[in-house]
Amino acid sequence: MTMSASASVPEEDAKKASVLRGLEHPDASVRVRAALAIGSRPDAGYVAPLIERCRVEPDFSVRETLTWALTRHAADATVPPLVAEVRSDRPRARSQALHTLSKIGDRRAWPVITPALLADSDVEVARTAWRAAAVLVPEGEERALAVELAKRLGWGAHDTQLSLSRALIALGEVMLPLLAAAETDPDPDVRAHAGATVRLWRDPDAGFASAVEEAKRVVALGGQAGGDSGASGSGASGSGEGEGEGEAEGR
Repeated sequence: MTMSASASVPEEDAKKASVLRGLEHPDASVRVRAALAIGSRPDAGYVAPLIERCRVEPDFSVRETLTWALTRHAADATVPPLVAEVRSDRPRARSQALHTLSKIGDRRAWPVITPALLADSDVEVARTAWRAAAVLVPEGEERALAVELAKRLGWGAHDTQLSLSRALIALGEVMLPLLAAAETDPDPDVRAHAGATVRLWRDPDAGFASAVEEAKRVVALGGQAGGDSGASGSGASGSGEGEGEGEAEGR
């Protein structure tokens, strides 16, 4: 090794240490720049510090940049520790790990998506688990997942119900018979949510809030909220992002 080469090693180590310190900086913009720098030059040594920061990062834009930086690394380096993080006792750690796994899209993470996780007591964890499950589900297991997700129909506030509807819609036509059954449920909230999901499936450009209100109106009149749920419609991949309902969904 030449003198110049040996001198560059401590210099490189110093740069890495500086970038890692940036992840802890009190200014969110500095933390974003640090995460961008890491993602621009991936190194397996950065994976653990990135995941550690995800556990406690309060700023949404920083968390998104941390996720991007992790997706820039090899899945072999990121998926195992992220799967372990899903089992953390910290809700933010579970939620962010699930979000990142959904962005990586490696189905080796699928076994961590359990019924208990889909029914997590923390609303944000549950919502993120639904979205991650819809991405990671192996071919042929979509209906089984839809059955689990359909158990949550009628539960939660507007944003929570929208998350569930989007996850069900992402599974495709396998969810339609389950929604048809839910439209006859004794609980009017379940019927309305099922009907709104069918409407969103048919018309992805429709706002979810208006779909819910229409479904509730039909339920109140004693009808079937979504009409003929067996019809395939044209919205197999729709997400219903009308009325300002963005992808982040408050995560």
